Amino acid sequence: MITLLQLLVLVYILYKVFPIFKRLFSTGTMVSEQVLSKTKALIKDHKVFVASKTYCPYCSQTKKLLESLNANAFVVELDTEPDGSDIQAALAELTGQRTVPNVFINGEHVGGNSDLQALNSQGKLKTLLKN
Repeated sequence: MITLLQLLVLVYILYKVFPIFKRLFSTGTMVSEQVLSKTKALIKDHKVFVASKTYCPYCSQTKKLLESLNANAFVVELDTEPDGSDIQAALAELTGQRTVPNVFINGEHVGGNSDLQALNSQGKLKTLLKN
């Protein structure tokens, strides 16, 4: 017989491994295909894409670091865009990350500010930006 703990562990694993389960068990609303397509295009069309908010100190650190490396990041300030919350929801669907900054380099999800700062500290960020 399966215990409650085993069932919870199974659901957690399914949630982490299979994106469809994230949608089934998500408390958020699903975003439209139009917003999802727009968000994917923002990621694809820009070498460095950052979803940010104007008042976020971590976003400011991220933008400052990228600017210091002449990264020419394309930044969308979600709190100033009419569909900013929808874009943030789409990013959460795509990456599992609900927070900002949300950074992509060469179409790949890097993560947030701490991830970007760690890449820089390890000397890997400049290499990513050169490719």
